[in-house]
Amino acid sequence: MAGKFLKFFTPFVKVMPEIKQPQREVAFKEKFIWTAIVLIIYLIMSNIPLYGIKIEESTDYFYWLRVILASQRGMLTELGIGPIVTSGLIMQLLLGSRIINVNMADPYDRAMFSGAQKVLAIFLTIFNATAYIFGGAFGSLGLAEGFFVFFQLLFAGIIIILLDEVLQKGWGLGSGVSLFIAAGVAGQIFWNCFSFVPTPSVADGGDGLPRGIVIAFFTALFDANPDNLGQLGALFTRANYPSLLGIITTIAIFLIVIWFESTRVEIPLAYRGSRGFKSKYPMKLLYVSNIPVILVNALYANILFFGQLFAGPDSALRAINGGPFPDFWVDLIGVFNPVTGGAVQGTQLVPTGGLIYLLTPPIGLGELAANPLRAVIYLVIFIFLCVMLGRVWVEVSGLAPRDIAQQILDSKMQIPGFRSSAKIIERILKRYIPTLVILNGFIIACLSFGADSLGALTSGTGLLIAIGIIHQYAEQISKELAAAQYPGMRAMLGMD
Repeated sequence: MAGKFLKFFTPFVKVMPEIKQPQREVAFKEKFIWTAIVLIIYLIMSNIPLYGIKIEESTDYFYWLRVILASQRGMLTELGIGPIVTSGLIMQLLLGSRIINVNMADPYDRAMFSGAQKVLAIFLTIFNATAYIFGGAFGSLGLAEGFFVFFQLLFAGIIIILLDEVLQKGWGLGSGVSLFIAAGVAGQIFWNCFSFVPTPSVADGGDGLPRGIVIAFFTALFDANPDNLGQLGALFTRANYPSLLGIITTIAIFLIVIWFESTRVEIPLAYRGSRGFKSKYPMKLLYVSNIPVILVNALYANILFFGQLFAGPDSALRAINGGPFPDFWVDLIGVFNPVTGGAVQGTQLVPTGGLIYLLTPPIGLGELAANPLRAVIYLVIFIFLCVMLGRVWVEVSGLAPRDIAQQILDSKMQIPGFRSSAKIIERILKRYIPTLVILNGFIIACLSFGADSLGALTSGTGLLIAIGIIHQYAEQISKELAAAQYPGMRAMLGMD
């Protein structure tokens, strides 16, 4: 039976809108259509501006998280998938650390757990929308305007939660969270490759060519103007804009991550019930995938957010603004340069000094060469946090050696040559899993750092997440096609 924590959510779960589980087997073509519909609805919402806001008067405190949260500044998807991801992480941590008592084998407990997660996501949507409005994220709003913006965000948040539930319940492929992130990253890469929007002239700090690196390359290649032809070499390490090196980096990291995702350590297993039946327990080299880099970036996001509040140009702590501390001490936290992102983006605070500066990756070879010490410090801290948070995630998410050992025993398997004991299997798994977690954190941190430093066509974290999602979709589509051709394999593929 559900514990007190889940029972608290029972009244809310009963009144929540819900997508019903399909009562029949949904064909692959139908899943594909529903997935496309969900994506189209989300993309439409991402291009409908919130009514009544004043973006040009505001500061975007979360501009560096837009790709990861699949959100669009000033649009209905302003909050993106943030409430869904946050509620999922909270519930997973509570379950994994055994703070809440949930029997996932019980259908009622399982339904209550997913219902409580959805209710928590709506609560977080309400909290975030309120914080955005009172925090001035949309400029100065009156009472009526504030309420109107709040209900727009709440309604959009509920729609996004239901779109995710459509896929999660089995009507589509994967999850809405994964689909929206992958679409956002793919859109940014496409924009940086094929955008026809011209950059500023050379006199204004640009090169006068289109922003999209592919379009810029062919423009310079086939343009009769000799000045443009001479810019071909400069396009390789194009400063502040997509470059040829960025394309090469993006493709290289894509191939490297796919190779790592496909590399496994396999533990031989034998069935206890009958001799001769053997199997293997595969453990990926990237044992916890890109989870560590997501957790680290979530931690950084909070540090950067509060850093902007406490050490920003308008901080009430600064003596210049009437605060109690001299600017020297506040600058130790962070120094920020206000950058205007236009009427659509508002103002962005870019760190240029202080401790906050050390927690932001160098973007492009220019920043890397200008301050290599900062890059080394950032990379060391980043690797350390990825490894440590990866270990924490293993302990709370059911991936620890003791959990895997119990799963192997529950499936009536054992390791050949060893006694069928959870303690023995756990001891064998401890030879591999801790090492895999450390390697996972090190590899993912270095790849993310490399993507940012070499100017990949999107952020390093966003690129890694998108590659992992694409790999998962490729595996799922392969299973769906195999099950459609051989229905008897559904149970073997874990689809029933």
